[in-house]
Amino acid sequence: MTKEATVLFDAPGPRARARNRLLTVVSAVVLLAIFGALAWRFNDRGQFAGELWSPFLKWTVWREMILPGLGSTLKAAAVAAVLAMLFGIVFGLGRLSDHWWVRIPAGAVVEFFRAIPLLILIFLMFFVPNKISPSIADSSFGTFQRVLVDDFFSLFGVEINAGTVIVPAFAAVVFGLVLYNGSVLAEVVRAGVLSIPKGQSEAAYSIGLRKNGVMRLVLLPQAIRVMMPAIVSQLVVLLKDTALGFIIAYSELLNAGFNLIPANYHNNKIQAGIVIAVVYIAINMTVSRFATWLERRSRRSRKTSGTTLGAGTGAPPAPGMSVREQTAGGSGVAPA
Repeated sequence: MTKEATVLFDAPGPRARARNRLLTVVSAVVLLAIFGALAWRFNDRGQFAGELWSPFLKWTVWREMILPGLGSTLKAAAVAAVLAMLFGIVFGLGRLSDHWWVRIPAGAVVEFFRAIPLLILIFLMFFVPNKISPSIADSSFGTFQRVLVDDFFSLFGVEINAGTVIVPAFAAVVFGLVLYNGSVLAEVVRAGVLSIPKGQSEAAYSIGLRKNGVMRLVLLPQAIRVMMPAIVSQLVVLLKDTALGFIIAYSELLNAGFNLIPANYHNNKIQAGIVIAVVYIAINMTVSRFATWLERRSRRSRKTSGTTLGAGTGAPPAPGMSVREQTAGGSGVAPA
């Protein structure tokens, strides 16, 4: 622990530092004892048997089960992340609109989908279209439904057959992730824009910018840097939430770990769970490291992109006066 005082706590003295070191050692011993007890129980139950762990040393297991599941997870997460960001930007800015007929519906959509558990949304996306689409097909909206499915939702594998809309597991997972995480990101966008000091927008309005120009050129570029940690955190949550596709038999990473591998290799669910958890941790740490690098790069470019007036630069020369004359005049030294 640092010896310097901060705004959060006073600098610890000798007795406090000794007590902190003692607590650290005791905590480490307790954690090691817990892990040791778990390892002993695992060994007592035969969970360290080679036949239970050996499947994960085979390339065929990774090629035919784990990597395809990982690919499905990353595919759903990538598509949902892009659409959720678009959803969040549109509805987050919609909640900031000056027009009530935009602001109120946008707020209702965000609050509605943010309040529903993601698992229920995935269920609804998977089962409801199949139930209600025949009734819509027989109504005056039947043509609109067919055009909507054929021209847009077909990109996600959605099909319409004799008026019945069939939503595949991939599309149901993506739509559920977009609606839930997009609603959360909409609140992040709204809070990020509102966190920018009002002086920024007032200065932009004073030079003649309209609201869309103020938002696009002044507020959003600054708000994105403020929102970056929350956005990355939510995208990591989105990636992990793809595991809920397990409930509708989407062939993602968790499905491969807890269905395919244990069914073929001695019912080793614990071992499969540990390996799959390590894969998830590695992916999320990679995403977090990339976000940290991106934030540092943005901060570094922000420091070096502009040149401010200061020492050695001076103010712009007055009309009819050279830079050398103004510099000399400002310093009290007569020009040579």
